[in-house]
Amino acid sequence: MATTEGLTIRPFEAGDRAAVIALWRACGLVVPHNDPETDIDRAAGRANSDVLVGVTADGRVAASVMVGHDGHRGWLYYVAVAADARGRGHGRAIVAAAEAWLRAREVPKAQFLIRDTNAAVRDFYAGLGWDESPRIVMERRL
Repeated sequence: MATTEGLTIRPFEAGDRAAVIALWRACGLVVPHNDPETDIDRAAGRANSDVLVGVTADGRVAASVMVGHDGHRGWLYYVAVAADARGRGHGRAIVAAAEAWLRAREVPKAQFLIRDTNAAVRDFYAGLGWDESPRIVMERRL
C-alpha cells in the first residue's frame, strides 16, 4: 500500500467492486465486448495480474488500473481517474503504481492500448514519458 498525491493506492478488495465498475463506466472504459465483472475476476489478486485502486482520504475509489504481465511485457488496462479528482496527480500516481508493480516482478517492458476514440489521453501519457509504439494490433474474438 502506498500513499501519494493525497491518494492511498492498494490492491483491489471485494468491497471495491461496485465503485471500480462505476468509475470505469463513468470514464467510458467499458465496452459491450468486455464485461467488467469478468475482467475483475480474471485479474484481481492473481499471480500475474491485479487491479490497483486509488482511494481518497474519505474512502472513495477515485482511480484504478488493471495491471498484468506475460513475463516479458506488462500491460496496463482500465486506467481511470474520476472526473472530479482530475488535475491532482492521481493519474500520474496510479500509472506509477502499476509501473512499480511490474518492476517488482522484474518485467522489462510496459505497454497499454488507447482506443482511437480516446486519443485525447495520448498527450497525458507522453508527458509521463511513454512513447507511441508503431505497431499493428490484430485480434480474433474467441
